[in-house]
Amino acid sequence: MSNLAVTAIPPWGDWSPVDRATLVFVMRGDEVLLIRKLRGLGAGKINGPGGRVEPGETYIDCARREVQEELCVTPLGLRQCGELRFQFVDGHSIHGLVFSASGCEGEPQATDEAIPLWAHRDAIPYAEMWADDSLWMPLLLAGKHFRGRFLFEGDQMLEHELIVDQPPQSY
Repeated sequence: MSNLAVTAIPPWGDWSPVDRATLVFVMRGDEVLLIRKLRGLGAGKINGPGGRVEPGETYIDCARREVQEELCVTPLGLRQCGELRFQFVDGHSIHGLVFSASGCEGEPQATDEAIPLWAHRDAIPYAEMWADDSLWMPLLLAGKHFRGRFLFEGDQMLEHELIVDQPPQSY
């Protein structure tokens, strides 16, 4: 039996996130810098570096800090590419901004949080990523701006809505 029957999910219009977070995808020619996440939500999965926004921190400052902490490099030319809203049936929720970077200063290194890996843009390992990534990451790689809402039960995506839109004036 699904938890949807017993868990109250607020309508998206009344939705408020528990956490605010970022994801960053550093580009290098036809490659994108990914990580194998070693701990926390999504441990074991491949994704971009990122994490929770700290109190008083802007999204872009968080994006820069998280890449530095997880991979020991500084992302260059950060640009917001997307906005994602995640609701989990257990009540957890995340509002995330997705950034691309035109490069990075330094050479990515493994840390206790992540193992870096470069993937060719035509060989992204979607089977090892969250289910929603294969929906919006091609838009990111094509330089488009997007917004999405996703409902998850554990690792399983139950519902989604994704639109291509205009980039915001500021973040």
